Amino acid sequence: MADTERQLTEEEIRKLEEEFDPEARFRTVTRPVALLCGALLFLLSAYHFYTAGFGIPRATTHRGMHMGVSLFLIFLSFAAFARNRHNTGGFALLGIPVIDWLFALTGAVAAFYVPWIYDQLAFRVGNPLQIDIIMGTLLLVALLEAVRRSMGWPLPVIALIFVAYAYFGRSMPGILVHPGADWPTIINHLYLTSQGIYGTALGVIATYVFHFVLFGVMAQRIGLGQLFIDLATALTGRFSGGPAKVSVVSSAMLGTISGSSIANAVTTGALTIPAMVKIGFQRHFAAAVEAASSTGGQITPPVMGAVAFLMVEYLGIPLRTILIAAIVPAFMHFFGVLVQVHLEAKRLGIRGLTKEELPNALKVLREGWLSVLPLILLVWMLMSGRTPFLSAFWAITACMVVYLIQRVMASGLIDGAKETAVGIAEGFIAGARQSLSVTVAAALVGVVIGIVTLTGVGFKIAFMVTSVAQDWAGGTYGFLGFLPFELFSIETLTLLFTLIMTAVVCVLMGCGVPTTANYIIMVAVAAPVLGMLNVEPLVAHFFVFYFGVLADVTPPVALAAYAAAGIAGANGFKAGNTAFRLSMGKALVPFVFVFSPSLLIVTQGFTLPDFLLAFTGAVLGIVALSVAITNWMIGPLHWLERVLLPIAALMMIAPELVSTLIGAAILGAVALRQTLAGRPAPPAAA
Repeated sequence: MADTERQLTEEEIRKLEEEFDPEARFRTVTRPVALLCGALLFLLSAYHFYTAGFGIPRATTHRGMHMGVSLFLIFLSFAAFARNRHNTGGFALLGIPVIDWLFALTGAVAAFYVPWIYDQLAFRVGNPLQIDIIMGTLLLVALLEAVRRSMGWPLPVIALIFVAYAYFGRSMPGILVHPGADWPTIINHLYLTSQGIYGTALGVIATYVFHFVLFGVMAQRIGLGQLFIDLATALTGRFSGGPAKVSVVSSAMLGTISGSSIANAVTTGALTIPAMVKIGFQRHFAAAVEAASSTGGQITPPVMGAVAFLMVEYLGIPLRTILIAAIVPAFMHFFGVLVQVHLEAKRLGIRGLTKEELPNALKVLREGWLSVLPLILLVWMLMSGRTPFLSAFWAITACMVVYLIQRVMASGLIDGAKETAVGIAEGFIAGARQSLSVTVAAALVGVVIGIVTLTGVGFKIAFMVTSVAQDWAGGTYGFLGFLPFELFSIETLTLLFTLIMTAVVCVLMGCGVPTTANYIIMVAVAAPVLGMLNVEPLVAHFFVFYFGVLADVTPPVALAAYAAAGIAGANGFKAGNTAFRLSMGKALVPFVFVFSPSLLIVTQGFTLPDFLLAFTGAVLGIVALSVAITNWMIGPLHWLERVLLPIAALMMIAPELVSTLIGAAILGAVALRQTLAGRPAPPAAA
């Protein structure tokens, strides 16, 4: 952008979101279609709001209804190709190509078909009729096209590869060979059972995630997001590099109600990135800070994108257990970004905001305290053991009450009531629109999960990975073969190499695949790998989830970093590399809680001494690594210190007292040397 020191308008923010987030590239439609889509979106939100409070229908009916309406809306809302979203092209009806109407109607009918024949399913599963095979095939084609339009090619390609694997099983090499399945068998499993399209992934979206997406939209409408930004500015803006610290803290707060990395990046980045550039941060660094901070929203309780609710279903444990487990790792991520931001600001001599530039914290809270109440209510209900959808129902209701109070106080009773009705309707429409892409993605991921359960490929991959890791750890050419003595056991090194391979695959899978879909696939394929090495299920799920999120700031497909770079006018690849560097805390901590599960608090065998050792070691390790990466503590580092500090960091994050003490001693020695050397004069701010 030509002028990155000004705040972006809402229109500019929307265009940036469309540019970097395929899920936001809605097509331009005629007024009749807009009214039809708006009515259906509103009714979809109203249906979910009602069922959250007064009872959800049987699972297949609920999931089929949600998917059918979403599929119909996807084909009206997304053009076949992004370049055509502002024109119809070809034969059209009401401005929508006829082929899109056919896709929309076919997808909806095929989705509603299974709930319609639900009472006959007991006699059809395993012995499908020809009409069942046709309907299942049509739904699969519709899902592939819907996800391609709204999210791009990666996930449909993955789904097709898995389907091909199931069909051509006899031709697969080595351990991957299996008897194969004919087309009726594949469709029967994917379409008529709860192991495929209508499975857990779609169920979680329809039963939990939709409500929390709607809550996030309504919370933004009552001003909670702006309150977080203003409060973060008031609390942290005066310190060195103030706007960058505001970015970190406000993103952490905003993450409590929003799980979208790109949306967070453009929402808070529109305010913080120009301020960071203005006080002297390089453009790519400003973009990287915002991107790294925004990805933290997906790991921040209580929403955590959709993954927290998926964990509830997969692990069969209460949501509050997962939320408690997520607290410390989320803190570690934001702490790691904050430390590097602070050191960078000190290295460059960048000031904080002046008193005149800062809002007053008490005034911010006094004027905006009402908008916090729905979030407090949501957290209280979740932690007290209420169901997630009932908690969301009352939190959304609270948002509507707060919005009514705000509008009445601003415009009077009559006008305020009218504005409230319009605002709630707009919020319901926006909330449903945001759920469309994730719904069809979850349904298509159900295809992948169905093939895994049909063929058993997950356990085959687990065996292959652990075998390779054992060879690396202790084979003839293994890691131990290069050591003059046995520093680690073969079991420990096998687990370490397995974790590294799993992390790399998670990041690669995340390049173009949404976080939720990435998590579901990796849980089916990679979690059994860790289970074979006696890693607790909760720990394994958190591990694959964290590295899937890391893909949002890992080039070459670092969408959050590219969106932030668009605001900063910076090179996207450079911003992505820097954002990955800033996210090293998120990359290190999962290894810590695998080797020391006490860091997640709620794991088996939790003890306070183990937790304190792991927590202290992780904090000091992040500090040491941040100092080495930034090349600054109190002053610039000696080359030997830059070599020793990463070693010290690795020793401290290893949950073992002796290694932690050795690493802490190295860090302390560097700090002492720096203190005795004195503080150099900082360079002039850019």
